Amino acid sequence: MFLYHLNPIIMHKGFFITGTDTGVGKTFVAAGLIRALKEQGLDVCPMKPAETGCRISNGRLIPGDTLKLIQASGVDEPIDLINPYRFRKPLAPSVAADIEGGNFKKRVVLDAYKQLAEKYEVIVVEGAGGIMVPLYKRYLFLDLVKDLNLPLMIVARSGLGTINHSLLTIEAARKKGIKILGVVMNSAIKSKKDISCKTNPEVIAQIGKVSILGIVPHVAHSDNKIENNIFNIIATKLIDQLN
Repeated sequence: MFLYHLNPIIMHKGFFITGTDTGVGKTFVAAGLIRALKEQGLDVCPMKPAETGCRISNGRLIPGDTLKLIQASGVDEPIDLINPYRFRKPLAPSVAADIEGGNFKKRVVLDAYKQLAEKYEVIVVEGAGGIMVPLYKRYLFLDLVKDLNLPLMIVARSGLGTINHSLLTIEAARKKGIKILGVVMNSAIKSKKDISCKTNPEVIAQIGKVSILGIVPHVAHSDNKIENNIFNIIATKLIDQLN
């Protein structure tokens, strides 16, 4: 059994962002929240424990999502601290590591988090895919959230199918004793909209007994003012729960 005790002073120092699935816009939401938290005067640093699907440039793996988070935060930290593990194949980290010969160590991730948490007020940790995605063998992102002792924020699609994915994610986290801060419904990615987009938030809130922190709309031409307002509202709700 893996045991790792973090200094109580830095426990609950931030939150973990997961998605109900891959491609739901976790990085977009995470970057928006990082900028909003900074605007509200907080010293914020991102962390992406593992990123897959990285491109190769000059023989090096380039973690695109991690770089977006770093750009949003403006921090100047070694990339290996913010993103300890990266892989070329767009697969679950455990599968990509097996294929590419990676050697995942949980202590590396937890030590990296501890170092960052000692320097910054808030650490925004983003997972890869959903919460049940394996990092190493049977060690899931769910287990990492528990080991970090961080509350969870869930990013979900707005359309058809999201009720099932959202409720399953909520149930899995609760069974592990993880606090859920709430759900962000992300419509920023262009997709077919139907009546479910209007009814899903209320259903998820009632059945899942969670707060819908905000609904990010799809804007035909990116409107920074609209996006900033929404993320500032969500950030305020998160700060209230983290304090």
